[in-house]
Amino acid sequence: MNNSTNRPARSAPAHALPRRRVLKVAGATALAASAGAVGANLASASGSSDDAASKGSYDAIVIGAGFAGVTAARELRAKGLRPLILEARDRIGGRTWTADFNGVDVEMGGESVDEKQPYAWNEVKRYSTELATGLGADRYYFPKDGGFAPVPTADAIPRLKSLFSPMFDGSKDYFPRPYEPLYRADLLQELDKLSMRDRLNQLRLSPEDESWISGATGGLSGGSSTRGAFTMLAQSWALSGYTFEGYLSINTYHPKLGTGQLIRNMLKDASAELRLASPVTKIEQSNGRVRVTIRSGQVFTAPVAVLAVPVNVWKTISFSPALPSEYQSVSKAGIGVPNVQKLWLHVKGNTGLFATNPAEGTRLGAVRPHAALPDGGTLMFGFAYDPTLDCSDRAVVQSELRKIVPEAEVVAVKAQSWAADPFSLGGWACRHPGTLTGPFRAIQQPQGRIAFAGSDIANGWSGYIDGAIESGFTAAKQAVAIAAGTTAAAAR
Repeated sequence: MNNSTNRPARSAPAHALPRRRVLKVAGATALAASAGAVGANLASASGSSDDAASKGSYDAIVIGAGFAGVTAARELRAKGLRPLILEARDRIGGRTWTADFNGVDVEMGGESVDEKQPYAWNEVKRYSTELATGLGADRYYFPKDGGFAPVPTADAIPRLKSLFSPMFDGSKDYFPRPYEPLYRADLLQELDKLSMRDRLNQLRLSPEDESWISGATGGLSGGSSTRGAFTMLAQSWALSGYTFEGYLSINTYHPKLGTGQLIRNMLKDASAELRLASPVTKIEQSNGRVRVTIRSGQVFTAPVAVLAVPVNVWKTISFSPALPSEYQSVSKAGIGVPNVQKLWLHVKGNTGLFATNPAEGTRLGAVRPHAALPDGGTLMFGFAYDPTLDCSDRAVVQSELRKIVPEAEVVAVKAQSWAADPFSLGGWACRHPGTLTGPFRAIQQPQGRIAFAGSDIANGWSGYIDGAIESGFTAAKQAVAIAAGTTAAAAR
């Protein structure tokens, strides 16, 4: 396990994070000291075909070792089942990935946890996970007269609140129970037809006012506000307590030693055999068994399976019998946002602690400060949605950033294109208009002996680690029920 997600998590150099606020969250379980303490039995994809699975010693197969899959495997183990985890990548974590950037651990995917996110927060407490916060900005760069102008944070936040909040008028009525998004489906039928662009148009803002908030709607949608459903954003608002302050704070905390540390601790409790570099190509159901074939040709069987890969990836797997049309159409359309790239930047120059807030359509999206670096520079992260922008090219990124902050010097960059990742085919979850009140409920249901998991289909914090963990719990319950039916049938 050479990937950084699966090696022992190390602290970033002390000098790299001098201004980061760290807090200790109480919990009951000690941290794993190394990847060797994970407790999973690691096997390669090239092992013998005369393996335990072919002899039927696995009670369940979990496909995907992200937070959803690892949660499902742990909960299956807690119910007495013996799970096998098949992971396509050579690392665990899925759309979370703790990687090295010039000697500092950074998150190339999801990273945030919050007290408002109960599933993730319970895991943080359970494993005594230290949390940290990034740096705050003293000014934001907003669109102004065809260019950009700096605005002190103390002035920017109140204006953002006044522009953003009216978008969600009535949200307490149509999302009164945010973790039950279809509780008032009767009020959502028309609203769910709106894209985020439709809702922006309804507000009739001035061009400058709209430019202040369209970067958020466009970014969440994966580059274009016409793609994302307004109800996706409105549900996040409701989950945040129906306030701008709650919504603004949701990305404050992250595991100090990386998401990799948290998921390794969860995997240890799963006591599952883990097979990396094992992409699944075919899933068949017959004679009360699930037969799973990986790219090497190896076959594994069990009475039940949990498919915990992104919805966008479902279409790359052959199913027999075929999945119902709702599953196929949603996978083809995609829930994970397209084109998104996350990048980390080492920035120098006489810039101070700044953040950018460009309008929708700007090649380089929002950039935020994260930590001070020993050379006087700043570790920053950002996003881009233009597939033609090479975010791995330092000069290209510097050129785009200087259009907003002319004095910025980009020393180094590290980027991850989630759309180009064959095992993600997209970034975070953002439903299309009509999905929530259309096929969403259907694609959460098991099909035969297959339960489905993933942040894309979570009821609550879809698109976050919390949503992945929630769906892992749900899928495990469904799989246990399926397995219990198998046991009962065998007893008869």
